[in-house]
Amino acid sequence: MREELRQLLRAAADLLRRRRLALLELFVGIFAPLAVFAAIADDVVEHQTFAWDRALLEAFHAHATPARDAVMVWISRLGIWCIELVSVALFAWLAARRRTAQALFVAVAMLGEWLLNMLTKQLFGRVRPALWVSPAPEQSFSFPSGHTMGSMALATVVAVLAWRTRWRLPAVAAGAVFVLAVSASRVYLGVHYPSDVAAAWMASLAWVLGAKVLVLGRAPGRVSGGGREG
Repeated sequence: MREELRQLLRAAADLLRRRRLALLELFVGIFAPLAVFAAIADDVVEHQTFAWDRALLEAFHAHATPARDAVMVWISRLGIWCIELVSVALFAWLAARRRTAQALFVAVAMLGEWLLNMLTKQLFGRVRPALWVSPAPEQSFSFPSGHTMGSMALATVVAVLAWRTRWRLPAVAAGAVFVLAVSASRVYLGVHYPSDVAAAWMASLAWVLGAKVLVLGRAPGRVSGGGREG
């Protein structure tokens, strides 16, 4: 019995050693973001306030000017257009090249993110902040931020597809700038709490990387940038 137990432990240790990178990626990319989202969501359900929500909103608003208002409204609207147009174009390009699995991944990631956001907004029913009159008011619920979830989902999708190519660093850098710009615009405009944005980052990251594993069947960061997939 002891020998069998030792063999089992050695086999488990060997498996962990061989798959340590994949397990780390799953933890960092899926499990940890879900835990952070759950922690924020739990406080939202309990109607607890985050001190940093109001402080950050007021810090952004302290720098508001009519010119900056116009820029932030433009960034916010451009973000939605980019999310929709780039998602459709990317899906069509992959499908035309018969990279079926990757095209399906894009569809599941982006459509799933949109549906997930709609459902969670209705589930939590958080009222939007009302510290000042926003130059671009919204009427739907606040938690989590739809603009932020969409931008994070698109940036993550592009990063996953480009990960094993020479475009990896430009894709990650451009995606980070895009996500931060869209996210900041939503807080600046006063239509989202910063906690809405943080939760959206986490939910979107976990969803897209989970879709990656589900559709492509490999741990995050293992997608080949070339070749055809049937």
